[in-house]
Amino acid sequence: MIVTEKAPAKINLALDTPMRYLDGLPRWNMVMSAVDLADYVTVEVHHRPQTIKVYTNSGFLPNDQRNLAYQAAHILKTRFHQTDGVTIRIKKKIPVAAGLGGGSSDAAAVLRALNQAWRLGLSLDELARLSLAIDSDVPFCVYSRTAHVTGHGEIVELLPAFPHYWVVIAKPKLSVSTPVILRQINYEELVHPQTDQLVAAIKEGRFQDSFQYMGNALEAVTIKVHPEIAHLKAQMQKLGADVTQMSGTGPSVFALCHAESRAKRIYNSLRGFCPEVYQVVLL
Repeated sequence: MIVTEKAPAKINLALDTPMRYLDGLPRWNMVMSAVDLADYVTVEVHHRPQTIKVYTNSGFLPNDQRNLAYQAAHILKTRFHQTDGVTIRIKKKIPVAAGLGGGSSDAAAVLRALNQAWRLGLSLDELARLSLAIDSDVPFCVYSRTAHVTGHGEIVELLPAFPHYWVVIAKPKLSVSTPVILRQINYEELVHPQTDQLVAAIKEGRFQDSFQYMGNALEAVTIKVHPEIAHLKAQMQKLGADVTQMSGTGPSVFALCHAESRAKRIYNSLRGFCPEVYQVVLL
C-alpha cells in the first residue's frame, strides 16, 4: 500500500520558554501555525525484509536513524509489532535547518500515513502523544493547524484558523543549530512575548489586534550569533510588513501581510539578496 501525505512548514507566531524542566529541556509556551509551503511524503508498506528505508531529494538530510521520518516509522513498527518493510520518499520543498519544522512535519506525515496504511485506527490526539518521543515540534505537526503549544511540546490546544493572511518567508544563507541556541539561553535576560494575550485575541477573533502580541523570545539569542537576521527583519518592516519575526531558533524570518500587494513587494525585493524566499499563506 502506498500513501502520500502533505507535510506543511510551521511558523511560530509566538515562542516563549519561561523556564527549564529538571530534565534540562525548555518548557514551551508557543502559538504555532502552518503555511502552505510543504514537503510531500510518500510511504510504501511492503512484505520485503523488515527494514525502513528513507530517500530524499536533498543532499543535506541523513537517510538513517538520525532522520525524524525514519524514527516515526520505527516507533509505530515497534509499538504495534508491525513486520512490514517501510519505504519513505520525501520530496523536500521546506528549507533544511531553517526553523520551519520541516523534519518534524515529515515525521508527522509518516505517522499519519502509516496509521492509514496499517489501519491502526489511531486518532490525531493519540498520534500526537506518541510523537513527542521524536521531537518537540512533531505533536503540533500531526495537526498542522493554528494551536497553543505548551509543556515539552505535547500539550496542543487547537485555535481558530486565521483569515487569509499572506506570509513571506526568507531564509538567509546560513543554518542554525537548535541545540546550540537552546544551550545559550539566559533566562534572566529573555524578553517574553505576550503569548497568553495572543491566544485570547485569536480565540476572540481579534486577528488584527493579535499582531501586537506576537514575538519570539529566542530572537535576541540567535541574533547575537547571526546579526544578519536583524537586518532581514528591518528590510521586511521597511517594505510594509504588518509583523516581522524569526521562526523557531532561526534563521528563517517571516513577514505577515494583510494585503497581497505588500507581500509581493516584500517577496520581489528580497529575492535579489536572499537565496530562499517564499510567498505563501497561513493555513
